[in-house]
Amino acid sequence: MRIKVDPTALGDIRWYQYAVRFLFGGLITATAGLIAEHFGPVIGGLFLAFPAIFPASATLIEKHEKERKQEQGVDGRVRATEAVSVDAAGTAIGTIGLAIFALITWRLLPSRPAWLALTVAASVWLGASALFWELRKRM
Repeated sequence: MRIKVDPTALGDIRWYQYAVRFLFGGLITATAGLIAEHFGPVIGGLFLAFPAIFPASATLIEKHEKERKQEQGVDGRVRATEAVSVDAAGTAIGTIGLAIFALITWRLLPSRPAWLALTVAASVWLGASALFWELRKRM
C-alpha cells in the first residue's frame, strides 16, 4: 500500500465523522484526566499520550475503504484491513516519536532556552519518525 496525500478526500468526509473523532478524542482525554486525578500526573500523562483519535480514525478508514471497494463491486475487507494497519503503524511510530520529543524536552528545558529545547526536540521527533517509517517499509 502506498501512502499519498489526497486533499479531495476531505470532501468525502461527512460532518458527523468529524463529530465522532471529536467525541472519541474528548472521551480519551477526559479519561486520562480522571486517571491523573486518581493515580497522579505521571500515570495520567502516560494515558494522555495515547493517540486520542486513533480509535475513531481506524473505524472510519475501515468504513471508507469498504464502501469504495463495494462501489466497484469488490469485497473491500482486505483493503480496509490493510489501510487500518498502515494507520496503526503510523500511530505507533508517531507515539515513539512523541516519546522521544518528551524525553529530549524534559532533559533540555532545565538548562537551555525553551525555544532551543523545543526546536531540537521537534527536529529529532520529525527525523526519528521519518527514519522509523522508512525502516518499517523495508521490513
